[in-house]
Amino acid sequence: MLAVLRVAVIAVAAAAAAGPLLYGAVLSVRPFASVVADPLALPSPGGADLSAYPRALADEEDGGFGLARFMRNSLAVAGWTTVLAVACSVLGAYAAVRLRFFGRDAIGGFFLAVYLFPGIVLAVPLFVLLGRAGLAGSLPGLVLVYMAQTVPVALYMLRGYLRAVPAGVEEAAEVDGCNRMQVIVRVVLPMAVPGVAATALYVFLIAWNEYLFALLFLVGDRERWTVSLGVARLADFAVPAPVLMAGSIAITVPVVAGFLLAQRLLVSGLAAGAEKG
Repeated sequence: MLAVLRVAVIAVAAAAAAGPLLYGAVLSVRPFASVVADPLALPSPGGADLSAYPRALADEEDGGFGLARFMRNSLAVAGWTTVLAVACSVLGAYAAVRLRFFGRDAIGGFFLAVYLFPGIVLAVPLFVLLGRAGLAGSLPGLVLVYMAQTVPVALYMLRGYLRAVPAGVEEAAEVDGCNRMQVIVRVVLPMAVPGVAATALYVFLIAWNEYLFALLFLVGDRERWTVSLGVARLADFAVPAPVLMAGSIAITVPVVAGFLLAQRLLVSGLAAGAEKG
């Protein structure tokens, strides 16, 4: 009885999680007239229509909706955010773990508290600061905003991973003539690769999916829209459902590819953080 109940619960949970995604994928390969006639029908064998994908990705002057450009913008913003945020967080986490200074034990809670502030609370101050710096409405300005969002949580996560690196290995490297930066680059980072990879993927996901600040800073310039803003704004226009679903499926491809490529590092990094964090 318990075995049957367990299988039933797993099946229901899987259907609830994967059902909407599968329905969106099916909807994206159906002709619009067929969707209007029967929204819940499956495409007939050989009747799949993939024209919604190139239309969603093509630029406006080519009759599309520009999602490929939005994806390029998001890839640039998320990529730079990940590189810069992880680089800053590695140095900060190392200092919090290895260096002795006043308030070291409380700094982790402080950074986590900063991350827990609602984004809407920081929206107006960030908009004013970037406006005075001439970066409002630009992708580099959005990178700075995302760094402010992600550095606290990335630093908090990396503290747990860097604690797993034995201090004796670093001391041996210093005896061999390495300075502090060489110890970090040559000893600490190679041993903490799984944790750094897990943190980098988490930061990338935050920057890729973020909507509030993209709406606040970029809504007036369609050329600089990111994917989350682009898909959300497309829902306001007369966009056929298959095209909208095709765009939604397309923007998940980079994220899924990142998970597949970093799956082993991600799992081992999360396990290390659970054991040492």
